[in-house]
Amino acid sequence: MTRAVLFDVDGVLVHGYHTNPARVRAWDATLLADTGVDPERFRQEFIFDIFIKRVIIGQMSLIDALERRLPGLGYRGSPMAFAQYWLRKDSVLNEPLLDVVRQLRAHGEIRLYIATNQEHLRANWLWSHMGLSELFEDIFYAARIGVQKPDPKFFDFIEHRIGPQSEPPLFFDDSPKVVAGARNHGWEAIEFDTVEDCTSHPWIAQRLAGD
Repeated sequence: MTRAVLFDVDGVLVHGYHTNPARVRAWDATLLADTGVDPERFRQEFIFDIFIKRVIIGQMSLIDALERRLPGLGYRGSPMAFAQYWLRKDSVLNEPLLDVVRQLRAHGEIRLYIATNQEHLRANWLWSHMGLSELFEDIFYAARIGVQKPDPKFFDFIEHRIGPQSEPPLFFDDSPKVVAGARNHGWEAIEFDTVEDCTSHPWIAQRLAGD
């Protein structure tokens, strides 16, 4: 008897973007000084445009998109260097939550996964460079699946991969919209704001207590 427990990345496993503005940790706070790229223009002309529309769902690579758009934003350096800067700045792990994950990993009945809206490069960076592969069985992400959460196809893909479970998947995500989508799909989804939202969940708390 096993149960899948899944975690989102940004706002959950990683301190960065969060649907709660009070908990946002801006990776681009010194972007203008460091690279000459205005962060507001980058958000409006890159993130909310080509990145969301094509990169995040795997229709274009991050490097190709940066190659196309960075010159118009005043950046003359390598898109590879810019991507490296971005990845390093936007990878602050939520260590207290990862400590909880490590405790859960000791339970043979728990299968741990990541479910996140990411493109290929950052997903691989988090998985390989940041060591999340040592804690989780797999990382399910938008560019790999071809759709973003909360598209039902996202959850269908995961269910097909993880196979039958004795209980509905338990999912922690900071987005109310995603939580609602997961619940509509039959998952038990919890809106995540702090580590206590995970540790106080009755099913999780029982395992952490060693029962």
